[in-house]
Amino acid sequence: MNVIKRDGTEVKFSSEKIKKAIYSANNEVNENSKLLPEQIDTIVKQVTAKCSALRRPAGVEEIQDFVENYLMASGKNDLARRYIRYRYDRAMTRKRNTTDARILSVVDLNNEEVKEENANKNPVVIPTQRDYIAGEVSKDITERYLLPPDILEAHKSGIIHFHDADYFVQHSHNCDLVNLEDMLQNGTVINKTMIEKPHSFATACNIATQIMAQVASCQYGGQTISLTHLAPFVEVSRQRIREEVKKELEEFPCFFLPVRDGVLERDPQPEIDEYIEKVTESRLRAEIKRGVQTIQYQINTIMTTNGQTPFVSINMYLNEARNEREKADLALVIEEVLNQRIEGVKNEAGVWITPAFPKLLYVLEEDNTTEDGKYWYLTELAAKCTAKRLVPDYISEKIMLQNKIDKAGNGNAYPCMGCRSFLTPYLDENGKPKYYGRFNQGVVTINLVDAACSSGGDEKKFWEIMDERLELCHRALRIRHERLLGTIADVAPILWQHGAIARLKSGETIDKLLYGGYSTISLGYAGLWECVYRMTGKKLTEPEGKDFGIAVMKKLNEATAKWKAAENIDYSLYGTPIESTTYKFAKCLQQRFGIIEGVTDKSYITNSYHVKVTEPIDAFSKLKLESEFQALSPGGAISYVEVPNMQHNIPAVLAVIRYIYDNIMYAELNTKSDYCQVCGYDGEIQIVEEDGKLVWECPHCHNRDQSKLNVARRTCGYIGSNFWNQGRTQEIKERVLHL
Repeated sequence: MNVIKRDGTEVKFSSEKIKKAIYSANNEVNENSKLLPEQIDTIVKQVTAKCSALRRPAGVEEIQDFVENYLMASGKNDLARRYIRYRYDRAMTRKRNTTDARILSVVDLNNEEVKEENANKNPVVIPTQRDYIAGEVSKDITERYLLPPDILEAHKSGIIHFHDADYFVQHSHNCDLVNLEDMLQNGTVINKTMIEKPHSFATACNIATQIMAQVASCQYGGQTISLTHLAPFVEVSRQRIREEVKKELEEFPCFFLPVRDGVLERDPQPEIDEYIEKVTESRLRAEIKRGVQTIQYQINTIMTTNGQTPFVSINMYLNEARNEREKADLALVIEEVLNQRIEGVKNEAGVWITPAFPKLLYVLEEDNTTEDGKYWYLTELAAKCTAKRLVPDYISEKIMLQNKIDKAGNGNAYPCMGCRSFLTPYLDENGKPKYYGRFNQGVVTINLVDAACSSGGDEKKFWEIMDERLELCHRALRIRHERLLGTIADVAPILWQHGAIARLKSGETIDKLLYGGYSTISLGYAGLWECVYRMTGKKLTEPEGKDFGIAVMKKLNEATAKWKAAENIDYSLYGTPIESTTYKFAKCLQQRFGIIEGVTDKSYITNSYHVKVTEPIDAFSKLKLESEFQALSPGGAISYVEVPNMQHNIPAVLAVIRYIYDNIMYAELNTKSDYCQVCGYDGEIQIVEEDGKLVWECPHCHNRDQSKLNVARRTCGYIGSNFWNQGRTQEIKERVLHL
């Protein structure tokens, strides 16, 4: 059994330290207030049992809470007060050097919390450590100077979560849709170097990767580009290649001339034209392959300033094309992207494995969702890719057009800005929809489970608490918004001056982009499942539970609508992808309310509106139920179904895909893609328990060395490949199959 210290390091549990602390307090009170040695032993045993029952490493603060509770229960109030005073004095001493200690623990690779915070960051390498060190400083300044005490206390207590405090000291934003079309067609500037319009598809792909790397270094969230913005350069390359082939033929004119006895037998031009087109298309395909390969390999080999591969999503939407020629060229690019992702990338051992990025978004449309559709072959390819490499995810154009209605009354379809964050529809000054070049200002999440537990199950009190907590979130979101106000375009030229988001002038502020719906700011929510169960005793899958869940979602939407109307800021409701926060919230709930069966008895809480991972439900029922909640989460949401290895059952994958098209806006299939570098096993790597901690193990050779295991799992809408904290690991372990 282990303990997480305050600096994040993980050490072996020691009951002797608990005993020593109690004896220290016991020695400073009069005889009538003292505990007998056997009484102290009993309390130590009770605290030890309490920690063991958590089935995860206990935090030092948790352990001290347990000690306080048992001391007070013993009736020795003076002793309890002395222990509390001792604890307070120690806290004041630590407060002066906590940040220093945490930074040193990051450098020395002892900080377990940081090591498991992000499943796509390698905490061993210097760039990641540099980012974490800067993050510790940012969090320290944020806590001491930038957040009011009540918001900070709510954040630390797990009542709300103020996201990305490790970047908040800077004037940076969350995620965006990169306006790649503007940057490629009109040129851009990278590191004070002019990048002009590319003259080939391969060059356009190379420039796109440079843009993505620069954008990732100037923000802290995800970014999405569209293949549609690269598609026009296929025709540019086609024209260039065709001219090259013609010139080659001019050097050897006799090659096609059908001459006999000095007489031209027939017109050779049709054969020449056919040859030119055949060679042109062959060479064009080769260039498309090189260009796509550039994107895949550069994204997976680049490490940005925050110590990770750029969090990039690539949108594949045929109906974005401006004409049929461009759509056909876009289909060529999509086909190549899917083929290369099916192949994967090679790991250190030279074995093909599943990369985490780029995340692929495949839009389902009328002509790629039926077997007689023109582009059905692409959907078949996408299904094979999903079965082997977990992506692409699927966006239903049909349902999105119903859900995303703009002020003109028209439906809109466009990609998310990362794993699930969606913009709300926006019309520019000409009344035309605008998606690319827009962004999200940041997120604050409300812990719905805490609100339910704080109410004691009393519905009237619950709604009162919700009002209080929502206003707390509102104030926290205002702080995020105001942190961006006054930001000058010069702080991130690639974003604000050179087209990724805008074309502002040097010295101009971004303020006008923060109002009127151009950007969004997100109220996140987590734990709807546990909230509903605590309040009604029913599951979200039961009618009474579902009705209460819908009422909660409507309450959240009413709040964002009220704030938006009053302030002209586009507040939007967002189903938060809480990777590390799911663990933090669970620990805080257990500290505040103890173990409540079905509510706080896990080391994680359920993401957003999702059906709990342990709940038996079939794939189609899950998607149908969650579609109703997804429609009430306009700022972002994604649903998934957990499936076994489907590589030999592609028709079943296609059946789910078609169901997504007809029923839900955005969904994915979760499967597994693993490899053991020790023995070559490529089946599912298992999760086992070791000394009270969950670890990954190869079932074939029992290798537990994480550095020699390649494990890919869907975490929060995106793929994680660097392992996870204990809460998320337990959640992954307990997932049931839906198909």
